[in-house]
Amino acid sequence: MSAGPPPVRESTDEHGPSPVVADHPDFEELKVVPARYPWRWFATLAVAVLLAMAAHALVTNPAWDWKVVGEYLFYETILRAVWLTLKLTALGIVLGFVLGTVLALMRLSGVPLLTSVAWTYVWIFRSVPLILQLLFWYNLAILYRYLSFGVPFGPSFVEVATMDLIGPLTAATLGLALHQGAYASEIVRAGVLSVDQGQLEAAAALGVPRGRQIRRIVLPQAMRTIVPTAANEIVGLVKGTSVVYIMALPELFYQVQVIYNRNGRVIALLLVATIWYMIITSILSVAQFYVERHYGKGSARVLPPTPTQRLRAAVAARLAGWRR
Repeated sequence: MSAGPPPVRESTDEHGPSPVVADHPDFEELKVVPARYPWRWFATLAVAVLLAMAAHALVTNPAWDWKVVGEYLFYETILRAVWLTLKLTALGIVLGFVLGTVLALMRLSGVPLLTSVAWTYVWIFRSVPLILQLLFWYNLAILYRYLSFGVPFGPSFVEVATMDLIGPLTAATLGLALHQGAYASEIVRAGVLSVDQGQLEAAAALGVPRGRQIRRIVLPQAMRTIVPTAANEIVGLVKGTSVVYIMALPELFYQVQVIYNRNGRVIALLLVATIWYMIITSILSVAQFYVERHYGKGSARVLPPTPTQRLRAAVAARLAGWRR
């Protein structure tokens, strides 16, 4: 005698009676089969093979000159060049964002003259390539042999030769800072505009002073928009400092060129510069993560875990698996 279908009972819900299969002893023997994704495994395997091939080519190809790379990676002149690159980056970013903040406030002021001047500045400095700006400041003495300081449209009290006042390092700092100020202005302005104006109106209605509105309401929320883009500009400026080689400043790229023109090891010295640029940008990326995490406290219910927290969670999960 064959077994019939499992018994069915009816249950009532908001849509009316519906048949429900009653508990059956055979259901306990059903095997749960997980979903399979063969194409994911195929893609993972293909990427792993490509990575292994790339690593093998980097390690085994003698043309990369890894021994020479190791010799020059911490060479004294290379380290001095790295320090100059960091100094130019820091000066360009700090002065550029100070200037950019002032320009952004001028654009948002509503005063026609200030708005027009700020817009014109951004238009000019975003239109002219950085290398041309650097050359202009480097050759400023051709236009003005002396710079005078005194009463506007009146007598001058101090007069300095332009060549004495603006050397190669000063010209490079001016060029990088003024160029960066135009981009920083738009970054800061976008961050301020991203804050809901209704919050400022509510704060004003509660009698919150204007300065406190900027510090406690506008700035923390604007930084969530400013930080990612600003970090991108900082990383770009680290690599953009290589343009100052036209002024014979011994920054990283220029110093690498000097060395490989002397010993002929072009690839090895270019790898040295690449490694240092990657180290600097990696450190900046880590700093960006923590700054973003700090300003994300008010918007995210759960902050993203730090690398240390992820490592601890992975170790704890592994230990728990071993104990089971």
